[in-house]
Amino acid sequence: MRKRIALNLFVVLALLAVSVSFAAAAPSAQENIYTVQKADNLWRLAEKYLGKGYYYPAIVMATNMKHQEDATFALIRTPSLILPGWKLLIPTAEEAEKLLAQRQVGLVTDVGKVDDGTFNQYAYEGMMRAAKEFNLKSAFIETLQPTDYEKNVEQFANEGYDIIITVGFMMGETTQKMAAKYPNIKFAIVDYSYSPDQVPNNNIMGLTFREDQSGFLAGALAGFMTKSKVVGIVAGMEIPPVKKFRNGYEHGVKYVCGDCRVVGVYIDSFTDPARGKAAAESQIAEGADVIFGAGGPTGSGGILGAAQQGVWVIGVDQDEYYTTFKGGAQTGADKLLSSAMKRVDVAVYTAVRDAVWGTFKAGTAVFDAANNGVGLAPFHETEDDVPANVKAALEKIFKMLADGTLKTGVDPVTGDVIPAEVPAPGSFSM
Repeated sequence: MRKRIALNLFVVLALLAVSVSFAAAAPSAQENIYTVQKADNLWRLAEKYLGKGYYYPAIVMATNMKHQEDATFALIRTPSLILPGWKLLIPTAEEAEKLLAQRQVGLVTDVGKVDDGTFNQYAYEGMMRAAKEFNLKSAFIETLQPTDYEKNVEQFANEGYDIIITVGFMMGETTQKMAAKYPNIKFAIVDYSYSPDQVPNNNIMGLTFREDQSGFLAGALAGFMTKSKVVGIVAGMEIPPVKKFRNGYEHGVKYVCGDCRVVGVYIDSFTDPARGKAAAESQIAEGADVIFGAGGPTGSGGILGAAQQGVWVIGVDQDEYYTTFKGGAQTGADKLLSSAMKRVDVAVYTAVRDAVWGTFKAGTAVFDAANNGVGLAPFHETEDDVPANVKAALEKIFKMLADGTLKTGVDPVTGDVIPAEVPAPGSFSM
């Protein structure tokens, strides 16, 4: 008898435990304000309140959106890290479904293609990384000519896209106009900065880079590697990002090689490799034994031609060893010293992620040496050609740029020279 009572009691307790477990997993019918406890994580909270652990992004989005109107709620930037005491907003199951409904992100290139080896390609790769990670529907439009900018952006807007990425300084005015017209769409643009009064709807994020810092590092590398003490640069259109590259490069050369001479040219096209090659050949004729290409496919044409003539070259924007020099398969890959990189992929991914998470911040985001947004690519096949002392010097220069003890002498917005901040020629020392 006692055994039967004990058994019945065990069954009742077991059933009660099961019922409690199911109750804990039942989706919530109302919003919950929850204070994070020790050992909590978002997956478990989503299981408890929304019935599905993988619904945790809905908690992130709801909380971050609530933070915009009430700063006592947490701002979750890294979902894997929540701290005790944080205040979260847990949405209803119905609201969670809406928050997690598939969103759409579209990218409009500058004149060029998503596989052209320039920042168009890097922007596309950043978008696709975000699309995969956050289950977004994605698409792109390749711009054929500048007059198509507005039409291409309008196409995505009219199709109900939630996030639109535009690429390149030349699209700045179009992006601003479209953001004013479509206040519920989030826009991000590569290589354009906005002041607060230019984003009244708080729906544009300008993604800018310290090209002057990246160019300065490229210049230092060129100054260390030149034997003729003449180096060149094939630059694209004379717009702020390119001016930053060129002026930073020239100052970096002089910083490490006070008696070096820099020859260079701006070319009014980013898509003319033949003109880039001709410009590089002209600079080689003037004695240049290192050429920096800073002008999209135009600059790439310059360094490809120069490398195939046996001259050291430096790429731009992304690691051109994998694009222009096809991972070493292209003749001249053994003359590519490095590339002055700006992480357009990281910037675009960050903008899309922030739009999804509800942490999108209008205005201008700057990617620089301090946050590893710019820097030099690996040396690849020239690893043994760059002396150890040069590598050490470049690391020191990068650290000084990152901590602010070294200025490039270039305005980080306009690209103009700031005479009072230009480092003295030949002043570098280990």
